[in-house]
Amino acid sequence: MRSYIARHIVRWIGMALIATSCINSTAADGKIVIIAAGLEKQIYLPARLAMQLGYFKDQGLDVQLLNESAGANAQDMLLAGAAQGVIGAYDHTVLLQAKGKSVQSVVQFTQSPGEVELVSSKMAGEINSAADFRHRHLGITGLGSSTAFLTLYLANLNGVKPHEFTLVPVGSGSSFIQALQQDRIDAGMTTEPTASALLSTGKAQILTDLRTPATTQKALGGLYPFACLYMQTAWINTHRVEVQRLSNALVKALAFIQNHSASEIANQLPPGDWAGNKTLYIQSLAASKSMFTPDGVMPETGPPTVLKVLSTINRSVMGKHIDLSQTFTTEFAKMAKP
Repeated sequence: MRSYIARHIVRWIGMALIATSCINSTAADGKIVIIAAGLEKQIYLPARLAMQLGYFKDQGLDVQLLNESAGANAQDMLLAGAAQGVIGAYDHTVLLQAKGKSVQSVVQFTQSPGEVELVSSKMAGEINSAADFRHRHLGITGLGSSTAFLTLYLANLNGVKPHEFTLVPVGSGSSFIQALQQDRIDAGMTTEPTASALLSTGKAQILTDLRTPATTQKALGGLYPFACLYMQTAWINTHRVEVQRLSNALVKALAFIQNHSASEIANQLPPGDWAGNKTLYIQSLAASKSMFTPDGVMPETGPPTVLKVLSTINRSVMGKHIDLSQTFTTEFAKMAKP
């Protein structure tokens, strides 16, 4: 934990030094910097495809996609001015409004988290549900991340309080796999293709599945819109042309996902996104394609579920009036011309 804090102190110092220059250079050279909280994750597939298929370039955009280990870090870099957008979780827009910041989802990628709570096979029989989280070490991507929010909520639903277990920030991908295999965590929340990579080895089992709309509604009581492109409202209002072009590219990528097989989609990606096994990647994508929105438009019933979750487990949101209509916009996705 100390090393985690130390790394992020260094990160904040770096952001403070580059923020002003990054804002100025972006305005000067026209480059749009977007940070993804784990670009290889299937939930962020529309952004990867838009880059791989040249959709951003087709819109006359110079987009730089940067990778970050956790959504909370990407959010902080957006607020520091080091980027113009984040490919991350919608729930950050709600949390930021509670803190007096105005950020909106512009293109909604998914209507369910695409996450899965895995438990180490060594814990089989001891951890059968979130009710067994007491005294356990639970992996999340980062402190203040959406995986932390969801883990806390699942525990709360089962009567387990935050002080009764330990959240361990382990990142995603190979770092998550190592944490589980090295017994640094007993269970943890991750996404595809990491989940299938672990399940295929027999070293993990599914505890709670949030990868599809159906399983999400069963676990959380409603749709939980998750992956999206979110941006500061002030930047949206002053760069409407750029935001529309970004939306055009991303909605076109969502259409590509709807109209092509998982195998055809995988063929467009860099091999590093397959987590070492293309067949498993294709199988997991085929099973969870329903999580993607067809048109980038926020599902009407989704935001209230997100607010319910955050109001239950996050003190910044508890008791606050949140105007959900200000946490997203459907204008650009509806006007998209792929």
